[in-house]
Amino acid sequence: MDRAGVGRIWPYPRVLAHRCGGWLAPENTLAGLERAARWVGGVEFDVMLSADGSPWVIHDETLERTTDGAGSVARTHDARIAQLDAGRWFDEAFAGERVPSLEEAARSCHVLGLAANVEIKPATGQDRETGRVVAEQVARLWRGAARPPLLSSFSLAALEAAREVAPDLPRGVLVGAIPAHWVQLCRDQAAIALHADARFLTEHAVRAVRAAGLWCVAYTENDPERVSTLIEWGVNCVITDRPDVVNEESLRVRPVPAASSQRSP
Repeated sequence: MDRAGVGRIWPYPRVLAHRCGGWLAPENTLAGLERAARWVGGVEFDVMLSADGSPWVIHDETLERTTDGAGSVARTHDARIAQLDAGRWFDEAFAGERVPSLEEAARSCHVLGLAANVEIKPATGQDRETGRVVAEQVARLWRGAARPPLLSSFSLAALEAAREVAPDLPRGVLVGAIPAHWVQLCRDQAAIALHADARFLTEHAVRAVRAAGLWCVAYTENDPERVSTLIEWGVNCVITDRPDVVNEESLRVRPVPAASSQRSP
């Protein structure tokens, strides 16, 4: 297992805005990135491939929930995706907001100074292709960056493909509740982080992940008191829908112990 997390400072912000801007803007949009930048130093967002094999920042396999389009993302061509309204569903004030390409999101992150956790979100049957394309594009778009994005996915096949084409990009394995074989999962992927559902995390589980030499990322927690508790346990990063409430300032509500006081800093 890669023991990058042992004795090293977590290189990303302690709080990331979920799906670009959390609940402050339409998810996975440039408007979300702009809103997030007012509160936090980093974001998490999802990337899926179109019918043309291009990477777009969108969560669902279908278009209906977050755009005025219909049908499968994987069967929709770039020209059509670029025309979709991805903001009006959230609020009329965001009417005309578009689905950003991965390149547009990268450019915005650079301008805004945002760190990124890029979740590889393959449509059914496209795990390896999505992992390959996203990793290649991330490596290109963040070439030379002091802090390249952290790639993560629930799809082990996508992570394997990403590793093959861009082995230097850091990777995290996404799970819900931490499974019994989590050590083997992370070892097989040479992952540096385990991303787990905050609802199921316990102090014992977090300590075990850190002791194994991994960084621990918790999603999606919106209560600043719970976030402070998670960080006290050793969680390195929390993904939140409420960056306006859960941020570095809110973490000062309760003291966060120095890295030296944790079992596995």
